[in-house]
Amino acid sequence: MPQIAQIAATYASQIFWLLVVFGLIYFVIGKGMLPKIEATVDARDQKIASDLAAAEAARGAADETEAAYRARIEEARAAALKATQDAKSAATAEAEKRVKAADEALAAKAAEADAALKAAQAKALAEIETVAAEAAQEIVAKVSGIEVDKAAAAGAVKSALAA
Repeated sequence: MPQIAQIAATYASQIFWLLVVFGLIYFVIGKGMLPKIEATVDARDQKIASDLAAAEAARGAADETEAAYRARIEEARAAALKATQDAKSAATAEAEKRVKAADEALAAKAAEADAALKAAQAKALAEIETVAAEAAQEIVAKVSGIEVDKAAAAGAVKSALAA
């Protein structure tokens, strides 16, 4: 069987060349290119780790800045609230003073008006008494024909008004 002998000879040469190719691949790729690829992957991993650390540090700084900003905002808000309350209390005190002064002025005007009203009332009452005394004199003179003097007529009117 010559075909089997020929297969064995061909088979041996194929195994030889297969081992040479695998050896070449192993040394070229495994020993030459793989360390460079691993170095690149390690460099990328280190770069990513350093970027993450820098991002975490920046985030911490941003959190501190935000906390300081919020604290300043709260202080400003508290100061504004205090200023508003102070202004409100000052305005209230000023308004109370103006209301009190206006009340005093109104009370003084009311007292003056009351005094003027009482004076006018007294004057009107005196005039009414005078007119009533004169009317009584004339009525008595017309009805009875007797002349009554002014003092007697005024006394009669006063006693009638007092009752």
